[in-house]
Amino acid sequence: MEKRGQRILIIDDEIQIRRFLRVSLTSHGYDVQDTGMGKAGFDKVFTFHPELVILDLGLPDMSGIEVLSRIREWSKVPIIILSVQEQETDKVTALDNGADDYVTKPFGMGELLARMRATLRHATRVEEEPILRFDDLVIDFSHRQIKVNHREIKLTPTEYELMKSLALNAGKVLTHKYLLRTVWGPEYETSIQYLRVFMGQIRRKIETDPSRPRHIITEPGVGFRLL
Repeated sequence: MEKRGQRILIIDDEIQIRRFLRVSLTSHGYDVQDTGMGKAGFDKVFTFHPELVILDLGLPDMSGIEVLSRIREWSKVPIIILSVQEQETDKVTALDNGADDYVTKPFGMGELLARMRATLRHATRVEEEPILRFDDLVIDFSHRQIKVNHREIKLTPTEYELMKSLALNAGKVLTHKYLLRTVWGPEYETSIQYLRVFMGQIRRKIETDPSRPRHIITEPGVGFRLL
């Protein structure tokens, strides 16, 4: 069962969705508050101090992106976007504006709970933790060493920086733009094919079957995530 008492704020204008989420999340031990308006949701971030926000993009009084951007001006609270808007540009815009993840309606409660657990784990992770473990994949930052099934994997400096970015944000979708800007610099933000080549190289080194990756997952049109 999920850790009891973690505070979850739901900002969604569909009353049926709010009721469903409130009942489901409460049954899993979360402390839940909800609202159907963006301004009220923004205010509740101040008063309720949630540990995670579930935010709809289509709100009646202001856009979800505006709510997201205003929260990010002063808070790092994890935010999962929950929306019927399926366009890749919507996902990229939300992620580039500070969202931690994106779930499209209709959704399965199991998937949402898993995304929440991953996001909350990342939020409490110590960024400079020396060793991170992902099943058979082990990343030792202090020695700049990566092992798969106890066997050391040789990565180029660029490949290592990509893996480091993914590992420190494990479970979170990192957009093409974010990875390109972080590893290569802002002048490379549009070089998506360049990024894909490097991801292919990394997968051939760390995945048992690169054509069916278990660790580095592609989010089509958006970016990548490390499971």
